[in-house]
Amino acid sequence: MTDPDPFRVVFVCTGNICRSPMAEVVFRDLAERAGVADRVRSTSAGTGDWHVGERADQRTLAALERRGYDGSAHRAKQFTVTAFHENDLVIALDRTHERILRHWAHREEHRDRISLLTSYDPAAAAPDVPDPYYADDRAFDDALAMIESASRALFRQLEPAIRPPRSAH
Repeated sequence: MTDPDPFRVVFVCTGNICRSPMAEVVFRDLAERAGVADRVRSTSAGTGDWHVGERADQRTLAALERRGYDGSAHRAKQFTVTAFHENDLVIALDRTHERILRHWAHREEHRDRISLLTSYDPAAAAPDVPDPYYADDRAFDDALAMIESASRALFRQLEPAIRPPRSAH
């Protein structure tokens, strides 16, 4: 018996250099810590193409590092319609991204895969993870804190389906 394909999650923000790379790294870390990294694939993309191929914003990398994460391997890419076919879940970081993704999803099954990250977190103070790009380091730390909380809630919801069944002895 072969292992099933991994559950694939893509996190989407504007340029794929601030919020979505944070979510990708945090979610991957949650899977690694839970021992299910081989069963989950976490990626990210932007709705725009301005930063394709670039590293995450230096302030993103610094915020991640302050919290013990490594975002150095990230390279920005743009979300394309084929990503709907390649992912089981498409997570928007704010309602603008959610609207754009719903507009791009031409099939009901693809629209059903789209959700807002904060919708998984009952403690979320706002529906959108604010874009820290034009702000200071604290805004990056605050965005990361929101992403961590919502990602933990998302992971808790998905984990029973991701975790391999226990073998009977």
